[in-house]
Formats: sequence, C-alpha cells, structure tokens
Amino acid sequence: MFFKKYVVLSLLTLVVNIAMVLFGGGACAAVQTIAVLGVHNDPRYAARQIDRAYPDHPTGRAVDAASVAVEESEPEMAAVGQSLIVKPFLAANALDLARVMMQIKAAKIQYVLLDLPVEAIRQVVADTSAGPGAPIFFNIGASADDLRGLACSALVLHTYPSASMLSDALAQFLASKSWTQLLVLHGQKPQDKLQLDALVRSAKRYGLKLSKALPFKISGDPRERDLGNTRLLTNDKNHDVVVVLDTEGEFARTLQYNTQWPRPVVGAVGLVPMAWHPRWERNGAPQLNRRFGRLTHRTMTSQDWAAWLAVKAVVAVLSERPQSRLAEQLQLLRSGKILIDGFKGPALSFRAWDGQLRQPILLGHADGVAASAPFEGVLHPSEVLDTLGIDESETACRAHP
Repeated sequence: MFFKKYVVLSLLTLVVNIAMVLFGGGACAAVQTIAVLGVHNDPRYAARQIDRAYPDHPTGRAVDAASVAVEESEPEMAAVGQSLIVKPFLAANALDLARVMMQIKAAKIQYVLLDLPVEAIRQVVADTSAGPGAPIFFNIGASADDLRGLACSALVLHTYPSASMLSDALAQFLASKSWTQLLVLHGQKPQDKLQLDALVRSAKRYGLKLSKALPFKISGDPRERDLGNTRLLTNDKNHDVVVVLDTEGEFARTLQYNTQWPRPVVGAVGLVPMAWHPRWERNGAPQLNRRFGRLTHRTMTSQDWAAWLAVKAVVAVLSERPQSRLAEQLQLLRSGKILIDGFKGPALSFRAWDGQLRQPILLGHADGVAASAPFEGVLHPSEVLDTLGIDESETACRAHP
C-alpha cells in the first residue's frame, strides 16, 4: 500500500511521454528521477508517535509531498522537454543505508531527498564524497545546526529550517511583545540540548534573558518525580513566558494550563515556530494545502513542505538551465540566483555559505498562525531573511561546491 500511489504516478508519467511521441511530433521528454531516502525503523514514523500528533511532528512519509510537487510541475517541465518522477528508497535500518545509496548511484539518480533522522543524515553525508556521480542531497527534516556548520557538506541543500532559524523567529516574536524574561524547560535528549544551545544564542542576539533553564524528565522512578512536576518546575514567578524544548513532544503537551502562574507557553507547544502550517491563509497556501490533502488524506506539516519545496527547487533550476550539468545546477542553487515560490510571501533562495534555504518562519498554534518572522523593524545589511539563523559572518561551514 505504501508504494501504490507512486506506482500509479509513474505510470501516468509514462503515458504522458508516450502521448508526446505519438501526438506531439517530438522526442520523449528526458525523465529525471528524484529519490526519497528513508529508513524502515525511523522512530519519527512509529505508530505511537504519529497517533499522538504532537505539534508539527511528521504524520506521514515525505514522499507524499514530493509527489504533489511533481504533479504540479508537469506543465513547467514539459515546456523544457523534461519530466520528473519520484521513487522511494527504504533502508531496513541505518546499517543498510550504504547498500541503498549504492542502488541510487547505480541508477544514476541525481537528486536525493533525505527523509532521515539526523544521525542517519550525518552518516550518509559523511560517506558520500563530492565528485562525478555524487547527487545533490536535500535535507528535508533535520534542524541540527551542525549540518549547516562544522559537519556541513557542499552536496547538501537544506529546505528544512535550522534550529537557529526557529529559535531566532521565536526570539523575535518574544522581543516584539517585550516578553523578555524566559523560563526554559528542556528535555535531556541530544536534540533538546541542541535546541537549548540555539535558544541561548537567539536570546543573546535579541536581548532576552533566561531567568532559569531547568531540565525535565518523564519517569516512573519516585526519586525523579519532581523532574516531571509542571507546577513545581514553574514555581518561580520571575518570568514572562515559559519556553519548552521537547523534541519528543510528550512532556510539552502536559504543560499548557498546568503551570503554577498564568503565563504563555511557547516552543514545542502553544506557540510553535515552524516552516509550514496547515492553516496558513496567504500566498496561495490554502490551495496547496487542499491539493496535499486530496492526495494524502492528512494535513501538510513542515517536513512535508520542505520535501515539496525541494522538488520545486529542482524544477526551478531545470527550468532555468534545462541542459546544465549537475555540478552547475548545484552551483546555481547555492549562489542564490535561483528563486523559488514557497507560498510564504517572498521569493526564496539558498544561502551560498551553508546551503540553507532562506525562508520566513511561521509562529503557529492549534488554530492558526499568529505571526510570521522576520518581524518589521528587524534589520539586516542586505537580506532581512538572513536575520533568521546563522549569517555569513558567523558560519563555521567551510564546504563549497
């Protein structure tokens, strides 16, 4: 069942190509394959995780959104004699990724969407060296800053926002409200600590203060009961807002309306910084959300949007330079010269220094979007979108195509 609709889409593409030959009087379109690489045992897609539907967590495989983008782009691709198909590749586990990558290389697939946990992305990137036969990778789901920093790769473009971009957006919102005193509750997973590092940086940048940063833990051990007591953790009155950093989502969901003092909750629940929101009402977003819903019977999350945008980036560069070599396409994308409509307002482009997509960040809650960052009054010498995340003068990335 997982592959059924993608087989149908591939057959439809084949029919279109045959029709072009029979009735169009021209040669068959050049078919480009976009691989979506995942692992079967990905904890993000565990049934328990999906059923709980934590805010902005993945609710289905990213290949769904990639297929929507391919279907939308058929006329544009046909105009330049190109055609796209999406093919999912699932490794049994992290150890099996090397074998699956060999299959992708053997098939001469040039574009690979990394629908993987962050550790697996690091593994794939480390095992793939630049040179002939190397594909362009798109990170569509990992926010870790080091993937754009010390562990960056010239082969990787990031359509999913970094942890620093998300925390900067949240910090800009809090500064605009003059909610400057933050009580931070953070998990003890590695990804929670990376989010905490990003928040500390953002707080310093935008003049916020962490009144306290307390770890939480959900545990059945009586000796650790206090670490999960929301009223006890929020007992100190000296804060304007509670920021909860919880990549797993289980603790965060218990926090709203259970704090000791009446304070807003933001971060992993309440007001959440995100790349996409299913109730974003501007810039053509409702139409995109409806198209996605018709195909998948679920709502579009940030990861889905990042996968959709990655395909749109491929479409944009092929439309601009349909006969260009892959290395030239990568150079064009990373140069920022290729502009992409992400249905969030301004035209989007990739940063040359780390391959990160510039994009507005939505501040959303269960019922809609409260605001979009960057905020009015936040200034930058050249590009206001670069106020979100690591700027060129700050980057630790030294990899260039």
